Amino acid sequence: MNSLLQSRADSSAASGQRPFSSGHTHQHHQSSRHKAEGMSRRQGIGGTGAGGTETHAQRQQPSNISSITQFLLLAFADMRELQLLHFWLFLGIYLAALLGNSLIITAVACDHRLHTPMYFFLLNLSLIDLGSISTTFPKSMANSLWDTRAISYLGCAAQLFLFTFLIVAECCLLTVMAYDRYVAICKPLHYGTLLGSRACVHMAAAAWGSAFLNSLIHTGNTFSIPLCKGNAVDQFFCEITQILKLSCSHSYLREVGLLVISFILAFGCFIFIVLSYVQIFRAVLRIPSEQGRHKAFSTCLPHLAVVSLYVSTGMFAYLKPPSISPPSLDLLVAVLYSVVPPAVNPLIYSLRNQELKDALKKLSHPAVFRSNKLLMPLHK
Repeated sequence: MNSLLQSRADSSAASGQRPFSSGHTHQHHQSSRHKAEGMSRRQGIGGTGAGGTETHAQRQQPSNISSITQFLLLAFADMRELQLLHFWLFLGIYLAALLGNSLIITAVACDHRLHTPMYFFLLNLSLIDLGSISTTFPKSMANSLWDTRAISYLGCAAQLFLFTFLIVAECCLLTVMAYDRYVAICKPLHYGTLLGSRACVHMAAAAWGSAFLNSLIHTGNTFSIPLCKGNAVDQFFCEITQILKLSCSHSYLREVGLLVISFILAFGCFIFIVLSYVQIFRAVLRIPSEQGRHKAFSTCLPHLAVVSLYVSTGMFAYLKPPSISPPSLDLLVAVLYSVVPPAVNPLIYSLRNQELKDALKKLSHPAVFRSNKLLMPLHK
């Protein structure tokens, strides 16, 4: 009897344990399934590791790019009085540059005695200076007058294109002018052949055309880069290096590479100018008469001063170490290389140039506009 009761108790205990064990196993499987589903849901939101994050960032970039409808330029001052002072100061500089370059353009175009290769290239240089300062100054003055910093997306792109175009054109034209001075002093017998009217037009057209193509490539490449670091530009006008600082992808390295190539080409132009003037100085020092040496130097020194001004301000702007480049210093340097050459170049060329002075005096006579034509046949 005892053995029968013991066997029933064991059977009952065994049968009681099996349901408990089965229920526990079922709950464990459900818990594991819920955890797996939770993990897969989390992975569905965040993606798989870095790949999911990258996909999310790529999904967010287009919205950031499309949201940029304007840029904010760097202001010269926050106080209203200083803003108005900046407006009047820039207005005075702009009007002086406008007057000086316009007088040179009109004098060279109207006076037949100035229809020579040297003055033809000087006319082109004045056009470049006039366009360069007109690209950056009016918008900066308007922002100071109306107490705003905004410039539209298309306005920024146009400003960047025009400024790059004119800066590169000036570099090319200064190189051509150095060649003109080299031929005039070192090979005077071949001057009419090497620098005839057709050759001068071709060289000027090559300078303008190469600058246009260069600027078109840089502008298109710069604004095709994703921008997601805001819309504040640390400069009072739009330029390539400041727009690249707003990039959020490694594609900006492509534009940096193009900039390096452009700087190498600009350095090649500078080397050509230096070598040309080495030959010029050697030829001038061999001239026996002091009057001849003085006349030769007087035709070269203005161009050399303009080249020195252009190169020194440009090198300080783009080759200074980033560690000493606070926004205030960048702003000052930008004013130097965008304002000083267009405003000072007319003074440099007209200060000791008697032919240009005489032509400017003739402009005050009304008959000059009736007796002279604006079309410039270049004399040898």
